[in-house]
Amino acid sequence: MPTQRQAPFLIFDKVVLNPDPPPSDRVVLVDFYAEWCNPCKMISPLLEKLTSDATVKTGSGHSLDLVTVDTDTEFDLAAKYQVRALPTVIAFKDGKQVDQFVGALNEAAIRHFLGKL
Repeated sequence: MPTQRQAPFLIFDKVVLNPDPPPSDRVVLVDFYAEWCNPCKMISPLLEKLTSDATVKTGSGHSLDLVTVDTDTEFDLAAKYQVRALPTVIAFKDGKQVDQFVGALNEAAIRHFLGKL
């Protein structure tokens, strides 16, 4: 049985790194945030809005999923992906990191980022 400390890594691995069934037709955006981070509070609703809209796709036509990671409680996971500033958003496709951005982008900038994926 996994320990409490291992459980987030297992969930992250299953959802982000091992899409079922591979290859996935989805891109997973991972939003590394903290509750105290004001820029995170600005970008999180935009990410939720865009990833929940079925008409929003990546530039290559892939659908989107969103995973949020609280860096205050999941600091090992944040360290693994070298998150040094918040918010950090990392895009994964077929279990591989494909791109990222740091900072609270506006909706147009996020859409531009998605268009490059």
